[in-house]
Amino acid sequence: MGFELDKKNALEKIDKSKKGAIDKDIKKLVDKINSFSCYYTTSSCSGRILLISFPEDNKKYNVEWLFVSHDLVDFRTVKENLNKIILNFKNDNIKNDVWFREESTIMHVCCKTMEDASRLIEISKHIGFKRSGINAVHNRIILELVSTENMDTPVIKDGKLLVNDEYLKILVKEANKKLKRTKEKTKKLCNELHSLSSSR
Repeated sequence: MGFELDKKNALEKIDKSKKGAIDKDIKKLVDKINSFSCYYTTSSCSGRILLISFPEDNKKYNVEWLFVSHDLVDFRTVKENLNKIILNFKNDNIKNDVWFREESTIMHVCCKTMEDASRLIEISKHIGFKRSGINAVHNRIILELVSTENMDTPVIKDGKLLVNDEYLKILVKEANKKLKRTKEKTKKLCNELHSLSSSR
């Protein structure tokens, strides 16, 4: 009953993510995976576009999310947020670098056996989650499903905007293209999971 109890406890926990809820574009996949007796999800993100600030010490827990969207974004919204960030930096005399980033779908799944993990990762990689892998964490088999759509570029340094409108429009277009692609893979994976027996 060890795995079953762990699954019950994990799924009953309060969502401690910054958003506090499962992204709408990945909820169907999360529910599908959790419907199998041999799997349960521990974290997930459907993919996102964000403006993120890195402190001078470059420590992860000090990173600040300045803007985040799990949906496609438009140039005007991004530009307005950049202008606000620059204004705040000037007022507060902050010099941290700001990056424009797109992140792909990512999900962590606890698996009952290595056979179960191998089966799910085989299907996932076939769909396009090429960076996926299996890890053993605290005697648990954790599968990390990661797609390949990512981009990351600095847009503010020393309180100054590094990109003009023309280039920012290109960045927004490419980020939207990648985000749309990763969400399509998520839908495809959910559809493909019918090949696994729900009785397992």
